[in-house]
Parts: sequence; structure tokens; C-alpha cells
Amino acid sequence: MVAGSVMVLAITTAITTMQSAFLALDTARGITTAGQILQSEIERMRLKDWAVIDGYAAGPTPLTVDPAISAHPTVGPRFTLERRVGAIHADLKEITLRVAWRGYDGRAHSRFYRTYYGRNGLYDYFYNSN
Repeated sequence: MVAGSVMVLAITTAITTMQSAFLALDTARGITTAGQILQSEIERMRLKDWAVIDGYAAGPTPLTVDPAISAHPTVGPRFTLERRVGAIHADLKEITLRVAWRGYDGRAHSRFYRTYYGRNGLYDYFYNSN
């Protein structure tokens, strides 16, 4: 009787631990996918000229996720992307991209990237060899 109770307790604890591990794995995968979506959109924006960026609406604007990423069945409708643009001054825009999704437990998650885009600015990466 005691051995059976100990066995039930051990199995229950193992199942609970596995559920927590699957939740952490789902969250980690979601964060990675969100980062890929955000980086992809930043790269597409970086290639545009000032006239296009200056024409972006100021409020939250829903965007479509890159089809190369959203074609995967676990990404498709689960992730949403929006852009907000604010004017720092006439020649400088602050652009915030935000991705939101729900984990398999139903909790809402989101990540954002913020960048600044200036007229006649440089939109590339700089590497330091030091």
C-alpha cells in the first residue's frame, strides 16, 4: 500500500515536471521565432529609402509576417506583427516593431525591437575587430 502511494506520487511529480519543461521549451521556441520575425522585418525596412519610411503611419499598424516564416504550420496564424512610428524630429524616426503570440498554455507573450531611422543615415552593421 505504501509502495503504491509512493509510486503514484513519483509518477505525478514526473508528469508535472515534464509539463513545466514543455512550457519552458514552447516559450523558448516562441521567443526565437519572434526574434526571427522581428529581425526579418528590420532587414526589409533597412533597405527602404527615406521617402518610404517617412510615409509610414504613426499609430500601430498591423503587418504581415514574412511568408518564408509564416508558411510553417506552427508559426502561421499564431504570431502577429505590428509597427509603431514616432517622429523624434523632422529627420529622425523611432520605429518599434512588436510581435505577440500565445503559448500553448494560453498565456500572452510579446517581444519588440526598437530602431531609429534617420534621413541620409547609415543602415548597416558595424563590426569592431578589437
